[in-house]
Amino acid sequence: MEEHSKEYLLRHLPESEKWVKELEEKAKLDRIPIMDPIGINFLMQLIRLNKPQRILEIGTAIGYSALRMNEACPEATITTIERDDVRYQEAIQNITKLGKQDSIHVLYGDALDKLVELADAKQTFECIFIDAAKGQYKNFFELAVPLLAKNGFIITDNVLFRGYVMDPAFEHPRYTKMVEKIRVYNEWLANHPMFITTILPIGDGVAISYRK
Repeated sequence: MEEHSKEYLLRHLPESEKWVKELEEKAKLDRIPIMDPIGINFLMQLIRLNKPQRILEIGTAIGYSALRMNEACPEATITTIERDDVRYQEAIQNITKLGKQDSIHVLYGDALDKLVELADAKQTFECIFIDAAKGQYKNFFELAVPLLAKNGFIITDNVLFRGYVMDPAFEHPRYTKMVEKIRVYNEWLANHPMFITTILPIGDGVAISYRK
């Protein structure tokens, strides 16, 4: 997103509550990746419009996006998965501090395993949000499909990854392989026979996939 467009949109975002600003500041201080303000507000608007009763999040981190989704739809039940022990404990702490432990349930473990367990338990969700290890996006999506309720949708974050995905000449010793995996994922998603997908240049790139 061009800088002047980003600045304009930031000026027109709703005012955030104190706890939101505190979590954003902590994430910035500790270099914890969370959705940027424009991206999270777009996600929240999707939640408000669709009013899913059951939401699954892959990648909890410190619980920021789960708490914001709860803010957008307080009546929803949110299940979120985190494999990092430190982040898991922080998420539990943040969710409990705000009294949201009855609405947001954090599962500790590898999402690839937990998604299989949820499928075995016949769990379904109207909205599934993928925001974890980018190299595993395709695996996450495939395992999420059996969990998706009728008329449900899947949201994937970071699908443009700082704009690098759109640059065919991009090379970086740390990011080249990951960027290529995201490109392959986006191409696969765009041609998936079961879903209609729209990729939007919001935040770090958001893909919305709706089951046909």
